[in-house]
Amino acid sequence: MSPAPVIIAVDGRSGAGKTTLAVELAARLRAHHKVSLFHLEEIYPGWDGLAAGIERYVTTVLTPLSRGEAAAWTSWDWENHYDGDARVTLPAEIVIVEGVGAAAEAARPLIDAVVWAESPDDVRRTRALDRDGATFEPHWDRWAAQEEEWLGRDDVPRHADLRVQNLADGSAPYDLLQLLPYLPALAQVLAPELSARRGLRLHAERLDTAPDAPALFQSLYGASGNAMWLDSSNAGTGGQDEPDPAVRTAAGRSRFSIMADDGGTFGQSVTHRSGVSRISAGSCTAKVPGPFFRWLDSVWGRRAVRSPEGYPGEFTLGWLGCLGYELKRETGGSDLSAPTPDAALVFAGRAVVLDHAEKATWLLALEAPDAGEWLARARAAVKAAAAVEAGATVDAGGSTGVVPSPPPAFLSRDTGAGYREKIAAAQHEIAQGNTYEVCLTTTLEARIPAGSLDPWATYLALRRRNPAPFASYLRLGDLTVASTSPERFLKIASDGGMRAEPIKGTRRRAADPEEDGRLRTDLAASLKDRAENIMIVDLLRNDLSHFAEPGSVTVSRLCAIESYATVHQMVSTIDAQLLPGAPRAEAVAACFPAGSMTGAPKISTMAILDRLEAGPRGLYSGAVGYFSLNGAADLAVAIRTLVLNTEGDGTVELSLGVGGAITSGSVPDEEYEEIRTKAYGVLSTLGTTFPEA
Repeated sequence: MSPAPVIIAVDGRSGAGKTTLAVELAARLRAHHKVSLFHLEEIYPGWDGLAAGIERYVTTVLTPLSRGEAAAWTSWDWENHYDGDARVTLPAEIVIVEGVGAAAEAARPLIDAVVWAESPDDVRRTRALDRDGATFEPHWDRWAAQEEEWLGRDDVPRHADLRVQNLADGSAPYDLLQLLPYLPALAQVLAPELSARRGLRLHAERLDTAPDAPALFQSLYGASGNAMWLDSSNAGTGGQDEPDPAVRTAAGRSRFSIMADDGGTFGQSVTHRSGVSRISAGSCTAKVPGPFFRWLDSVWGRRAVRSPEGYPGEFTLGWLGCLGYELKRETGGSDLSAPTPDAALVFAGRAVVLDHAEKATWLLALEAPDAGEWLARARAAVKAAAAVEAGATVDAGGSTGVVPSPPPAFLSRDTGAGYREKIAAAQHEIAQGNTYEVCLTTTLEARIPAGSLDPWATYLALRRRNPAPFASYLRLGDLTVASTSPERFLKIASDGGMRAEPIKGTRRRAADPEEDGRLRTDLAASLKDRAENIMIVDLLRNDLSHFAEPGSVTVSRLCAIESYATVHQMVSTIDAQLLPGAPRAEAVAACFPAGSMTGAPKISTMAILDRLEAGPRGLYSGAVGYFSLNGAADLAVAIRTLVLNTEGDGTVELSLGVGGAITSGSVPDEEYEEIRTKAYGVLSTLGTTFPEA
């Protein structure tokens, strides 16, 4: 008896292309494995035999194979319409079973992975009859009725681990093989396929050109359903000759911008909600249950590529996107659901990196059959964008205008009085010794007709009004994230250096230079704001220490003041060195969510916030950034962030989160004024105001 094999079932209705898919998948897997293949059409007892065939298959084929035993079964003679010859299917490391009913309810307990293939009804019929000709045509409706009856009581597609839109263009087997190793039941046996991703070759090409960034993004990614722009929109402010060290430091965070989508050979996307990750690659979608950070650890953190010689950036392709606040369920917080995903990322096998310091553009692409074509297109796009006059694309994209008519009327989750009452409740928790600091937030929401506000034009207006080192524009299908965040959550360099830069303490900017200077000085001298900042620094020192080399955690800046277009901010910097071999995804999880958005101590304070805020935060106060193939990551805190979610009813839900740290010394009126200040940059861009108290 052989060891129990891994069994993959390829199921679907007649004509969905299951046979070809299974044969081609088996051929690809045989590069590293011994594979057996079984077709159910050889065992059905006649044109009325779907149910009986499934029973025969489970009993005589699947059951012994699942035990690692040879399966002896009787074939069906389709010409003479009775039992045919006796046959044997031998077990192997991997067994693929294919046919209508391969993943039926009785079979699923014996199967490690279920693949459901689907195609439009007219395509299925044409495909099936082209293959089997006159033999199948007289019985098509008869057989289809059996499939309909079976699926009516056994919803196999709902139980499928992977679903394939089989277009019969040859792409499905490759797409399927990209996703199969993500399934926990297959990860070990498909280790050779998974390790192949860590031997990728990276092409890096420098162009000594500084293109107009919005024009370049529109040219390359304007038509992409999933596209990312990690946009250092305040690049050019400050520099090495800047006399203010805080401004120099802020400018250093703004050296690179990254543009990418999920197109090309290696393109993938993942959306995680409530403990389930759905990963898509081309025609295939996989459903992987389990914690998000555990899945992230399986695809990131091990050096799959090395940084090319001469390339100054840390990003060497990989995953980009956003993490929602509700991922706290995996890091000590309670389990709440949000209308937006808990995480949404794309895998970029090619990208454009803008080096603002050297006024150069880098084209990055993993070696692939379509890499040359993309590089040529990207070169042309960079050249064309370099000729665009700066700012000419501010209203590009066919928008109806940044400000809808009438402007959106936002409603707040909390009235002014209600928010002040929650401040008092937070201070009561502090007095009781349950927390030291509470980052209390609220959410502003508005609903507008779809098409009345162009997300792209809105983002361009936001970045012009409030440039920031960690601005970003994420298009994820019906979801758009437009952020002008100034705050770094966590950076992990490829060499393991870690850095967090929390912001606590905010003052508005003033048009009058004297008043503006007074506000900046007031922030720098504020004992309350310094106390808030220092408490979060202490929390983050602890978060980083979980995976840091002992003694490596240091505070290189404490309570420095940085100024942006609409606010002055108090910023600190904590550094550490990752332990060699430590799991990088777990190091991120140990710090998530950002302590500046929870308060301290983190876990008990998150529980207090769940009671006070009485609703999910969604993407707000989560993170936006990248996880690179060289093990690097750079993530911003999702603040100053407008989220646009297109609904099925023809409307768009706008949401904007705002909040502030509450301590025992907080003054409710001042805290309420602070959240109004933080919301001003986004709301004024939309031509609207903070909701009346």
